[in-house]
Amino acid sequence: MSISFGFEHSYARALPGFYAKVAPSRVRAPTLLKLNHALCDELGLDARALQATHGAAIFSGCALPSDAEPIALAYAGHQFGHFVPQLGDGRAILLGEVRDRAGQRRDIQLKGAGQTPFSRRGDGRAALGPVLREYLISEAMHALGIPTTRALAAVATGEPVYRESVLPGAVFTRVAQSHIRVGTFQFFARHAEPADVKRLADYVLLRHDPALVSAEQPYLALLDAVMDRQIDLVARWLLVGFIHGVMNTDNMAISGETIDFGPCAFMDAYDPGTVFSSIDEGGRYAYANQAPIALWNLARLAETLLPLFDPDRSRAIALATEHLGQFETRFAARWLSGMRTKLGLTSEQPGDDALVQDLLDHMHRSAADFTCTFRRLAAVAGGADAEDLRCQFHDPARFSKWLQRWQARCAHEAGSPAERAQAMRAVNPAFIPRNHRVEHALEQAVRNGDLRAFERLAQVLSAPYADQPMHAEYAEPPPSSFGAYRTFCGT
Repeated sequence: MSISFGFEHSYARALPGFYAKVAPSRVRAPTLLKLNHALCDELGLDARALQATHGAAIFSGCALPSDAEPIALAYAGHQFGHFVPQLGDGRAILLGEVRDRAGQRRDIQLKGAGQTPFSRRGDGRAALGPVLREYLISEAMHALGIPTTRALAAVATGEPVYRESVLPGAVFTRVAQSHIRVGTFQFFARHAEPADVKRLADYVLLRHDPALVSAEQPYLALLDAVMDRQIDLVARWLLVGFIHGVMNTDNMAISGETIDFGPCAFMDAYDPGTVFSSIDEGGRYAYANQAPIALWNLARLAETLLPLFDPDRSRAIALATEHLGQFETRFAARWLSGMRTKLGLTSEQPGDDALVQDLLDHMHRSAADFTCTFRRLAAVAGGADAEDLRCQFHDPARFSKWLQRWQARCAHEAGSPAERAQAMRAVNPAFIPRNHRVEHALEQAVRNGDLRAFERLAQVLSAPYADQPMHAEYAEPPPSSFGAYRTFCGT
């Protein structure tokens, strides 16, 4: 078989010595479970040919495109606040970069493709459940309009992997604007010369922010650009109730994409302290901590760039502190702007922050469902009876007073109630990857080899803002019998 993807290898050419050349391990009986036809088209790949003959072999790593040059990337990272000087792609192998139809450079990477020099005694493999989970949630994030890595393919290997139990193995194909992380900069800063950190920063500027190359202080401009992307990303997470679960510096992409979906989940009942990850015992990465952690991670990035800000370390620290000091104000403005939009407000008025916070306080006291509250509020904006909304709250009369305040605030907005409701539905999803639905789909796939629940859920999640009355049950919160939910790393 000979097939070309049109791969380029700019990272490998620009930064030799900071990756390992490694070939994927062959597997026994690869079967293509899912191929993302729409993404294939974006990337200029022939989905029909891949589906029919080549996909299982290529996306399992058994037979690579002729122009692939597989490598595993090196990086370091702070994991739960503790620095690990060498991590790297322990089970992921970058095949190369393609130019999509818009001219954007995109990485194509296999996850679960076998051991690399960075595997740290791991087997380099992935189980079917985590592969399908990442496929579902990354594509759901894309449909929600949130920057994210994408799912190109999922392949069953026909071989077992050994975790707490024996599980079916799989390989996931991930697409990203790049796989450069804060941890990549940390690795260069720890193990390389200052000139190598500059080479990495220059490469990132050319790849992600070419307009900044000619800036008066390009490396400070790069820090600002990464900060802006993280502010926008984390605000978008909070606005849909998403909790990443493992915001280590090696899981913060310089591109501003959501990356690594192991312990992540979406919140049902609103609680700012929500934690799902079984390994986050102290709540470091709880829902409400995600913005402060993003700032903490950005400070670690700034530390690696200090020599590029100014030769004098004291002045460099002062410059970094000045720029990072803008984070909280900029994040608060971005988040409040998003919350105004969720409430159907297009203008800025004094007291909007209090209106938003009072709603969240009502939701927290009543354990109201985050997604349903905002979707039902959109219906009320269009003239629907408010009873379905009020019944979520323990004290409906008290909540009704907030509702009257909101309606009075909306009366000062331009546009008809129908237009306001339509605008609110466009930003308040009806469908998110409900944890009980995800678990059911994965259980059916892993235990029974049945992908029907997975396929149906993926289809529903591809249109999260549409009403989809034929799938109304997918918009409902979990039954009380579902109980407390825990997520696991999946490595």
